[in-house]
Amino acid sequence: MNLVAYRILRIGMGITFVYIGILIWQSPLSWGSFIQPWALKFLHFPLEQTMKVSAVFDVVIGAWLFFGTWARIAAFLAAAHLAVILVTTTGSFTSIIVRDIGLLAGCLAL
Repeated sequence: MNLVAYRILRIGMGITFVYIGILIWQSPLSWGSFIQPWALKFLHFPLEQTMKVSAVFDVVIGAWLFFGTWARIAAFLAAAHLAVILVTTTGSFTSIIVRDIGLLAGCLAL
């Protein structure tokens, strides 16, 4: 991948992860409502707390991607995070699932 495309993808992914993390922090239970009931059984902490941890994780990963700090590690962690999200969220093909598929592809490209 050429340097300009790499930087555009990395910075765009970083902004997206930071923004999503902020949105999750502001309304953790709304975002938690996308989790499948079977997956809720595996949570070790209350849903709101789990979602806030996810929000912080998203912001940290987004900042790493934006600033290029450990970008490969951040992209790998983001891809793993998105894979878990795709498995545990709504089973229907919604706009959120499409967004996550695109983000996963971008993370894998990085």
